[in-house]
Amino acid sequence: MIAARDIRPDFPLIVARPDQVYLDSTASAQKPQVVIETLSRFYREHYANVHRGGYALSLEATQAYENARKTLARFVGADEHEIIFVRNATEALNLVAYAWAMKTLRPGDEILLTEMEHHANLVPWHFVAKQTGAKIKAIPITPQGRLDLDALDTLLTRRTRLVSVVHMSNVLGTLNPVAEIAKAAKEKGALVVVDGAQSAPHLPVDVKGLGADFFAFSGHKMCGPTGIGVLWGRYEILEQMEPFLGGGEMIREVYIDRSTYARPPQRFEAGTPAIAEAVALGAAAEYLLGVGMENIWKHDQELLEYALQRLDEELPEVQTFGPRGPDRGGVIAFTLGSVHAHDVACALDQHGIAVRAGHHCAQPLHRKLGVPATARASFYLYTTQEDVDRFLQAMKEVRGFFKDWL
Repeated sequence: MIAARDIRPDFPLIVARPDQVYLDSTASAQKPQVVIETLSRFYREHYANVHRGGYALSLEATQAYENARKTLARFVGADEHEIIFVRNATEALNLVAYAWAMKTLRPGDEILLTEMEHHANLVPWHFVAKQTGAKIKAIPITPQGRLDLDALDTLLTRRTRLVSVVHMSNVLGTLNPVAEIAKAAKEKGALVVVDGAQSAPHLPVDVKGLGADFFAFSGHKMCGPTGIGVLWGRYEILEQMEPFLGGGEMIREVYIDRSTYARPPQRFEAGTPAIAEAVALGAAAEYLLGVGMENIWKHDQELLEYALQRLDEELPEVQTFGPRGPDRGGVIAFTLGSVHAHDVACALDQHGIAVRAGHHCAQPLHRKLGVPATARASFYLYTTQEDVDRFLQAMKEVRGFFKDWL
């Protein structure tokens, strides 16, 4: 396990709020000083627009922006020309939906999703299906919270043009066997999109090893700023795609009545991008690589195992969701008897414990689980075993408060 106690001083908010236990990193992670300082320093000392000015300051800003792209490419095992800066994973998935699927799919084509997707990997495909006449199917989940891969034989057909699957569930914590799914999808000729919003911050990612064609993730969940994310795409596919948005430096030549486009990735970065945020995201990636993604993954899993074992032994009224085993990250969605998840989260907040409650942008999954909402505790590299102990102690007090509803 990494020494979370040694890491916590890197995070100013955690240092400033010692009574706070932050267990909502799946929603958004806290920021280390190096990211905050990189953002601030860029605005103080290096700021100018990028890919536009021939003067030294603009060239300097452009170099910092492109260096961040190289870092993010190294972070996921990609080529820098395949890294597109977007606002977040949601925009990345919408980019694929609008720039590839909307222009490619035809009536009767099929899109295969899973029952554990969050809304950002559902709604864009709803748009596509409505516009193109494509049909949407979903891989079911087992009672243990894993994908039922036996269903792939019947769900994947020659009509399947696209498979879009979450790498790690934001509710169940399930780490899905993407490489296996991608292999089966490719045998049917389908493209594979991976929602990596929860996996990229927590474990080593090799996009090409996954067999994916696109991989989307957000900066704010991996210690970076809000407003910046990444879409990785195979270059041979990107260069065949039309732009998602028009304007700015995404062009090659423009006439009154027509235009041609720059090569990827600039083709998909219309207008002035989130320059400082991209530079700071590069700092976040460097920070995580310095800690070691394998170390972060092991740390999350060890905290998870510790927390689940104590919940089972000491709080049998708590129902948790998701698989048990090495294919799960540090996410615990749970219910406490018939008490609404919002009430549980509010009660925990009174004890200084920050958890999220609701459907976590995964309404179909919660319908499948048979609950309207869950509370969710999630861990990251700065979470300590003492944090988990405080969470469990608070849960016992919450249980006592709501004893008449259990």
